Amino acid sequence: MLNIRYEKTTTPKELPTRDNPLKFGTIFTDHMFVMDYEVGKGWHDARIIPYQPISLDPSAMVFHYGQEMFEGLKAYKAEDGRTLLFRPEKNIERANNTNKRICIPEIPEEDFLQAIKEVVKTDEAWIPTKPGTSLYIRPFIIATDPFLGVRPSDTYKFLIILSPVGAYYPEGLNPVKIWIEDEYVRAVKGGIGEAKTGANYVASLKSQVKAHDEGYSQVLWLDGVHRKYIEEVGAMNIFFKIDGKIVTPVLNGSILPGVTRDSVIRLCKAWGLPVEERKIDITEIKEAYEKGTLEEVFGSGTAAVISPVGQLRWEDTIMQVKDGGIGEYSQKLYDTITGIQLGKIKDTLGWTVEV
Repeated sequence: MLNIRYEKTTTPKELPTRDNPLKFGTIFTDHMFVMDYEVGKGWHDARIIPYQPISLDPSAMVFHYGQEMFEGLKAYKAEDGRTLLFRPEKNIERANNTNKRICIPEIPEEDFLQAIKEVVKTDEAWIPTKPGTSLYIRPFIIATDPFLGVRPSDTYKFLIILSPVGAYYPEGLNPVKIWIEDEYVRAVKGGIGEAKTGANYVASLKSQVKAHDEGYSQVLWLDGVHRKYIEEVGAMNIFFKIDGKIVTPVLNGSILPGVTRDSVIRLCKAWGLPVEERKIDITEIKEAYEKGTLEEVFGSGTAAVISPVGQLRWEDTIMQVKDGGIGEYSQKLYDTITGIQLGKIKDTLGWTVEV
């Protein structure tokens, strides 16, 4: 168990009003968690301090070699007043898998969870209660050695910051338009595609800009070798309902193992819906669309939970899905997962953790 020291702010910020739209990632709470690592000493000096800038040497290795990881999860205020986390152990597991992949020392799961709980408790008043809102939790680790050389750092800093966020879709579920990328690639098997690290996201920006210029909100990536197998969408995993079956790309080393993805698969199986995790050729999607068996498409992720897809564009083919509307399972999955997160639906799966 961590021995966390506390330094409370003497100048608390004004809490957002209930009618504040809470644009994602723009408002931050009063406090943050910090812990340091040093070879020979391990993780130490766990503390909760006022939210503030951090001071790093210009030669800190994170700036030059990108040795950093981050996670994202949320805290919710249930109707009965409890503060709930949704499957935090899965985020912690994924964080440590990322750490292993990029040579950052792992953090014991119980210490990681304790840190999340304690900083959320400290700023519990910041959890918004308007429908669709939540407190976004961003744990991250950066390499801090002042050294210009390619090797794992000997020192690191682990931080957790918090941000109250509004509903991803203020008007409710809103089908998005997806551009299927056929020029650039995001990741390849054997690389870091399955790790939660910034390099995967900066690699996506060029295509994201191109898609936005064409009027599309997200990019769906194809594999980096054959340029034909579907991988993931921007910051989401992707699902297709084809002829009564839910189909999603199998985790292959270049796809991020989403916590919501796993939740969707488990729920669909519990409902008796056939689920296939396998390679999906983009031509299969086009053929299903032409035959009328492409019944539904949706993405899954922490930010939106479930994001229905109304249109797919691949090369010169534009595929209108569900007449641009919301599919049955997109809605059902969204209602079920958010219901569990907010304590409105009984959690028979043991997915929520009380702070």
